[in-house]
Amino acid sequence: MSPAGSEERDEHGGHDGGPRRACGSRAADPDPGERAARWIAAVGAAFAGADHDAVAELLVADGAWRDLLALTWGLHTYYGTDQVRSMLKETLPTARVTDVELDDSVAPRPVRRGGVPAIEALFRFSTDAGHGRGVVRIDPGSGLALTVMTSLQELHGFPDSRRATSDHSTRFGGPNWLDRREAAAGYADTDPVVLVVGGGQAGLALAARLGRLDVDTLVVDRMNRVGDNWRRRYHSLTLHNEVWVNHLPFLPFPDHWPTYVPKDKLAGWFEAYVEAMEINFWPSTEFLGGAYDPAEQRWTVRVRRDGAERVLRPRHVVLATGVSGIPNLPAVPGLDDFAGPVVHSGAFVDGTAYAGKRVTVLGSGNSGHDVAQELHACGAAVTMVQRSPTTVVSVGPDAAGRVYALYGEGPSTADCDLITTSVPYSLLRRSYQIVTRQLAELDRGLHDRLRAAGFRIDHGTDGTGFQMKYLRRGGGYYLDVGCSGLIADGGIELLQSAAIDRFVAGGVRLTDNTERPADAVVLATGYKPQQELVRVLFGDELADRVGPVWGYDDEGELRNMWRRTGQEGLWFTAGSLAQCRIYSRFLALQIKACETALIPRSDDGRAPRGELRPQDVVDLPDALLGEEATA
Repeated sequence: MSPAGSEERDEHGGHDGGPRRACGSRAADPDPGERAARWIAAVGAAFAGADHDAVAELLVADGAWRDLLALTWGLHTYYGTDQVRSMLKETLPTARVTDVELDDSVAPRPVRRGGVPAIEALFRFSTDAGHGRGVVRIDPGSGLALTVMTSLQELHGFPDSRRATSDHSTRFGGPNWLDRREAAAGYADTDPVVLVVGGGQAGLALAARLGRLDVDTLVVDRMNRVGDNWRRRYHSLTLHNEVWVNHLPFLPFPDHWPTYVPKDKLAGWFEAYVEAMEINFWPSTEFLGGAYDPAEQRWTVRVRRDGAERVLRPRHVVLATGVSGIPNLPAVPGLDDFAGPVVHSGAFVDGTAYAGKRVTVLGSGNSGHDVAQELHACGAAVTMVQRSPTTVVSVGPDAAGRVYALYGEGPSTADCDLITTSVPYSLLRRSYQIVTRQLAELDRGLHDRLRAAGFRIDHGTDGTGFQMKYLRRGGGYYLDVGCSGLIADGGIELLQSAAIDRFVAGGVRLTDNTERPADAVVLATGYKPQQELVRVLFGDELADRVGPVWGYDDEGELRNMWRRTGQEGLWFTAGSLAQCRIYSRFLALQIKACETALIPRSDDGRAPRGELRPQDVVDLPDALLGEEATA
């Protein structure tokens, strides 16, 4: 996810654009509430007149505006008042923004985001389509906005708080609730409007949202039981970030749950969630692919359920198979000659079978470290092979948890989610650079020990650390729950891939012609890009039309995620539990809007695109981050 919610503890600040028109008089120590109310009143008046120039003049020259469906019906970010003005000129006449008012669920307050001091305030508004919420960060001196975010939260007629109704008399002499649920989930002679492929947090969060919008949705998953995507992972796994960050939509975890949720506890919650949210779910069902008919605006897809094939004709297909889809099995010299078992980390479950064995783990990301630690705890002799530098951060609220600090500061989860999504890419990069610098200082002792053991550490190519590595490439980092100490102390042996010549039948041959014996190999080598899964399921032409999935586009938005794509009726969702909770709302609203003809089924790209600029980045000192930070 991209929270950057903590108020960074640094003294850097400022922005490139000077004030042009102050929204009120300059004050040495402005009252946050007064300054926020003044700006919100001004923007409300400008919105009421659909005056795009007046709205744009309420931003500093290099301000940023992120819109999530409210104005553009897309996920877009605009940089500088020229881009913002162009977007507003096109969208305000049809969006018709009204009823702009201060949202006091979190009082206006002074903050420091990305090293820049600001007054942060929330506001509410309405459009022709529904109700929205926004966040503004105001320059305390000029009274102008540094950043603005507008987001559509619900459609007219479908509030989040809506309670289902039932006719009590229909229970007598006819099907009861269970009968109706089983018939709905069976699809004996009907098709779902939306077919969601994948029953992890991404698929379940979206299905819950669509259900609340009365969009008939079926989730299919190849595993045998709801929650197996967590339950069947390695024995000791727990979540690496805190429980309060990870709620699913509508049903927060109980407040007595542990800070770091065990995998089996989470798997059980997924089962309960499917039942409570009345999600239609087919386990043991493999999605085999399909084709889209643009004339009928429907897919024809095949699934294999319990050994039998079934054809379904949904209007929308959502791939919710995660950032981690097809295992990446690289061509490793000599690995075919290795005589022992070779398993990918995604299929690794339990280290007990390897007790007393010598196991080589190829890879040094989160999975590689966790598998190595599990094997070591079960009595295996473990060698980790590091292929590239790794970002290492200690786990805990005062360590990696700083990235999510906002969620422990008191605002509700919904308010934290709103503030989280309001951070544009340019500010996000600076925020992560600052937090990464703090974490590097906190972990300096651990990093020194690891380097002494030969472990290569980096902090991202631009010093943005582990979270940006995840958002850009889905890996390359480790949140330390103890394995780093084992490596530093020699409990787990470390090899650099450059020292390896090739695998042989009995293990690994090094470049100095010595051999390291091994009984088994675990490939913690990550996963192929999601575009490759599209290629397998739908063919090359469609995959090329859709393009890359995940990683940032030129606006600083994740490519093809939670938005209309180059293929009508095909959508993607993935990510952490928090990302799935937050962005499932916007994906569900778009699908509902397509079904009610509020928007076309494909994005015509009318909204002007943003452009990322090098001057938006604040680089960190190389001396602090180490030589590999700029490699």
